[in-house]
Amino acid sequence: MKIAVEGCCHGQLDAIYAQIAKLEAQNDYKVDLLLICGDFQAVRNWQDLACMAVPDKYKELADFHKYYTGERVAPILTIVIGGNHEASNYMWELYHGGWLAHNLYFLGHAGSVLVNGLKIAGVSGIFKGPDFRKGHHEKLPYDKSSMRSIYHVREYDIRRLSLLSSPHIFLSHDWPQSIEQHGDVRDLLRRKRFLEPDIRANKLGSPPLMGLLQNLKPQWWFAAHLHARYEATYVHPSTDPSHQGQAPPSQPVQNPDEILIEDDEEPTASEPPPTDPSNNPDEILLDDEEVEVEALPPATVAPALTQFLALDKCLPKRQFLEVIDVDVLSSNPTPVISFDPEWLAINRAFHPWFSTTAHQQTFPDEQEARTMVAKELEWVNTNVKTDENGVIPVEDWQTFAQTAPGPGSEGANKNRQPPAYANPQTVAFCKMLDIQDRINS
Repeated sequence: MKIAVEGCCHGQLDAIYAQIAKLEAQNDYKVDLLLICGDFQAVRNWQDLACMAVPDKYKELADFHKYYTGERVAPILTIVIGGNHEASNYMWELYHGGWLAHNLYFLGHAGSVLVNGLKIAGVSGIFKGPDFRKGHHEKLPYDKSSMRSIYHVREYDIRRLSLLSSPHIFLSHDWPQSIEQHGDVRDLLRRKRFLEPDIRANKLGSPPLMGLLQNLKPQWWFAAHLHARYEATYVHPSTDPSHQGQAPPSQPVQNPDEILIEDDEEPTASEPPPTDPSNNPDEILLDDEEVEVEALPPATVAPALTQFLALDKCLPKRQFLEVIDVDVLSSNPTPVISFDPEWLAINRAFHPWFSTTAHQQTFPDEQEARTMVAKELEWVNTNVKTDENGVIPVEDWQTFAQTAPGPGSEGANKNRQPPAYANPQTVAFCKMLDIQDRINS
């Protein structure tokens, strides 16, 4: 399967799909799947834009509304996560995941799905220590604080993801903390000098994400956020005594399809200038308390290496897109998203701990949690119907439906935040798992 990976989208869907079409024509191949690593900006109308944490001068409708209203349809099956510049009200409607538009699937605040047998997991948002242990308490209308805290990663989401078996691919917006030490740091600093203070202080990236990387050991980890293309190879400690002392490979696997474009040195709207690394703390600085994620036992079968790749944002002369080849077991020529039964079981097991207030009750310990998930997996296998191929196609339960008007229908309320819309896809997800719908309630 040929998979295209995009860094920060910033609403530039037309340009991304055009670049993929150009690569397909140049290289005589067909891209089967597109993955987008956050700052997707699913803005349906001007009221959604009022829910996005960016300075007013950078607020624009961009391209997504055309795909939302059906004026355009994504030419490639696309899976996205959220970043820290999002219309968070729409993504909250689909907290558990769902179709943002036809052929555009949001993985949720955290999630795991299967695409022709390929396990793709991910988490939305960025890490901020003071909010990490809170519940998802933000409600419309957002004030300046909640408009930002809503995209801060929560322990609830990290703990659920930590119970997965090893995915093939993991998506995040943030970088895992200290991942830069496993690649060419000098080259990174040559291009992005403003990162030096955080790198020297070991504050670059998210501590909980590094915990997930070490625990889940995915084959690939893709990220964005820092607007820089960066490769690293994380070598996981071997659990086989016969492998102790063997030297790991020093270079990541080269990708002949990578797009090599001279990096643009000029600061962008979401990057601080090199002389002042404190201009945009949401993008770069992680001054909050560091929070460790409990280490879990290594998976029985997992790759020895995790190939990390961060990509830039979609702009001319930027390295924002990569195309990779990944083997899949399914012979289906058309990529199909299906629910990951293991993730469904985790959702059922952990739903009693899903808090929609600031208070987060104490989680069960790791052994108890795994016992609960095993029990709920039996429930899923018994109660959630599979198709003739033994999978649970997402479209058997969730189909895209517009919940808000497109641009031009807001009238006098154009610059106000919208009401909370009930999303039928979230209703269907909760019905499938027989859990309380705490998003629409």
